[in-house]
Amino acid sequence: MGAISLRKVEKTYGQGAKGVKVIHGVDAEIEDGEFIVIVGPSGCGKSTLLRMVAGLEEISGGEIAIGSRVVNRLEPAERDIAMVFQNYALYPHMSVYDNMAYGLKIAKVPKAEIDQRVQKAAKILELSGLLERKPRQLSGGQRQRVAMGRAIVRQPQVFLFDEPLSNLDAKLRAQTRLEIRKLHQELGVTSLFVTHDQVEAMTLAERMIVMNAGRIEQIGSPEQVYQTPATTFVAGFIGSPPMNLLQGQAEGTRFSVGGQTLALPQAAPRNGPLLLGVRPEHAQMLGDAAADAAQRAVLGSLKVEMIEMLGAERLVYGRLGDAAFTLRIDGSLPPPRAGQTLALQVQPQQLHWFDAQSGQRVPV
Repeated sequence: MGAISLRKVEKTYGQGAKGVKVIHGVDAEIEDGEFIVIVGPSGCGKSTLLRMVAGLEEISGGEIAIGSRVVNRLEPAERDIAMVFQNYALYPHMSVYDNMAYGLKIAKVPKAEIDQRVQKAAKILELSGLLERKPRQLSGGQRQRVAMGRAIVRQPQVFLFDEPLSNLDAKLRAQTRLEIRKLHQELGVTSLFVTHDQVEAMTLAERMIVMNAGRIEQIGSPEQVYQTPATTFVAGFIGSPPMNLLQGQAEGTRFSVGGQTLALPQAAPRNGPLLLGVRPEHAQMLGDAAADAAQRAVLGSLKVEMIEMLGAERLVYGRLGDAAFTLRIDGSLPPPRAGQTLALQVQPQQLHWFDAQSGQRVPV
């Protein structure tokens, strides 16, 4: 069974006063057959955590278990895992077939079984017609599929993916994401996938682990992380463009921010300093504020500064008082003009509240 348990896992580089802790007591339970994406900005510790699961980095504290075995002291070859790297790591002088078969040959797997596994993996990944080619004769996407095929033939308990799509262009990334998803549906092997790209995380994950500065900020499905971010970090990292975060003072149904008092559709969860979060796609523009504000309940008045056309949608940048605010609207709607003042409306369930000091979510 390929369940993974991370219990108070720590990583420190160096010793004593010069030691630098980069992973701070990570706890996570990954069920057998799950596809988990570890996402976060560069330097947050996600690849280090993956490499500790793989056995390529020693852990400084805590415990890692794969299946029923604690693997802290096991070598990578003893952990029954297969890893797919960012740079493919293919042997340039070997054919596709030999690259996929090499690990099995080293393990002295019978030749007939090697051929059966390679042919099956090649069929799954649509590489059957490329088995005699060398890596230099393949596209980036094909090379990455060969790297995945080399992992598949191992038939491991766990697949580990370390930013495998980073070297691909946008079109190939989208295509390969689909192939990885289909692969997981067919094989059902527990998978840990590391990325800094939130689109990859949202489209691939059954559950996400959002990391920041060596700590887990939130674990949940893409829907949970997007709809109810646990912290301001998650709110700002997941979603493009990121959630608007307005720091101000709440008093009942009034929220003072940037020199403007916003009218809330329902009372804030508590009075005092708070951060109000609104996703750009959840605010609706109602037209000229002077005409509409007297007739309709609005959040506030947005002074438009700039509009970006992005095909199917537009981004409207402006200010609520002195506070910056981004609005996302349908590209087919007539765009507002720079300098125009818009009334904004937001539904109560689409307001997010956070503690002004800790950044933790404040329940309504």
